[in-house]
Amino acid sequence: MPVVREEEFSRQKKPVRYPYCVVWTPIPVLTWIFPLIGHTGIATSEGKIRDFAGSYYVAEDDMAFGEPTKIWKLKLDRVQGGTRGWDYAVTESSLDYGGRIHNLLMDNCHSHVAKALNLMEYDGRKNWNMFKIALYTFTSSHYVDKRSWIKTWGPFWILAMITLCAVLFSNIFV
Repeated sequence: MPVVREEEFSRQKKPVRYPYCVVWTPIPVLTWIFPLIGHTGIATSEGKIRDFAGSYYVAEDDMAFGEPTKIWKLKLDRVQGGTRGWDYAVTESSLDYGGRIHNLLMDNCHSHVAKALNLMEYDGRKNWNMFKIALYTFTSSHYVDKRSWIKTWGPFWILAMITLCAVLFSNIFV
């Protein structure tokens, strides 16, 4: 068994915590073309991120497409049952989705988050769905830092400029 020296151990990256948050990260290629589409997860009261990462698999602190770039901070006073209600809902949703087949269009990471919000009756509602999660994640979240904004929008703008140049260039020779 290899021995890890103390200085190497201290340099290992510790996970960043986002308690009471819905988190979002871009999906390579898909988000480059459609920047509003990405991967979501929901954090426990301790900030451990759970995300429905694939069929029969809910990850903890290991998001399928990398660290969160956006967070939507939710308000604990809008949760039925407070911290216990929050953690119960995140756990139950994760247990349920750990037994499901992932479907990009119908039963996905957004649905996993929606189920948790429905279970905790966030904001007094039980009608959360994947479309509302996508909308609120886009309108109510904020970027973790400037690099996160670039990671999300940079590839889109590069592709848009390449496409624009290709269209303009092709029109010159027609």
